[in-house]
Amino acid sequence: SAAAPMPEEDCMKLNPSFLGIALSSLLAIDLWASKRLGVCAGEGSTWGSARPLMKVIEISGHGIPWLLGTFYGLCQSDSSAAREVLLNLLFALLLDLVMVAVVKGIVKRPRPTHNKMDMFVTISVDKYSFPSGHATRAALVCRFVLRHLVLAVPLRVLMVLWVLIVSISRVMLGRHNMTDVLFGLLLGYMLYSVVEYCWLSPLSAPALFALW
Repeated sequence: SAAAPMPEEDCMKLNPSFLGIALSSLLAIDLWASKRLGVCAGEGSTWGSARPLMKVIEISGHGIPWLLGTFYGLCQSDSSAAREVLLNLLFALLLDLVMVAVVKGIVKRPRPTHNKMDMFVTISVDKYSFPSGHATRAALVCRFVLRHLVLAVPLRVLMVLWVLIVSISRVMLGRHNMTDVLFGLLLGYMLYSVVEYCWLSPLSAPALFALW
């Protein structure tokens, strides 16, 4: 008797598409390269002695210091123009936290197996890896600062270098895979456009500015 036809989903598993093979290959390369670059993932790693420095860089891109610093500056500012910029920076940071948490909750990609879970102040979705919140925040803050603050050229260069260093440190510490960081940078870059589109001003959000 003729054999019963296989379900379509099983056939797809046995005969994967070219796109499926390509994505699986890219994922394998991503995991392999990320593990090789995780040279500070533990004290016994190749560059384990640089781990404390990498963790300082990690804190420099953490959301809590940025939120607290922005809120403090907003409370201390006596300039309406400065308050407008700081209020929008606070909005950008909160939007970043929400978007990263949503994407992490949807994708649920586990962190690299060589990651040491000793991160500074984490929440439930921080057990997931995709995307890198530090990379997202760094790209968003960098675009915001370069657009709204008048900085000398050396400081602007340092700001861009900070983004690169924070992003690279995520892979070196074993916190993220490379694609987590790359997507995080892209997401942060795009989120700034959302902030600009929804810019808060005394005209568009008078109730918020009445609080300050």
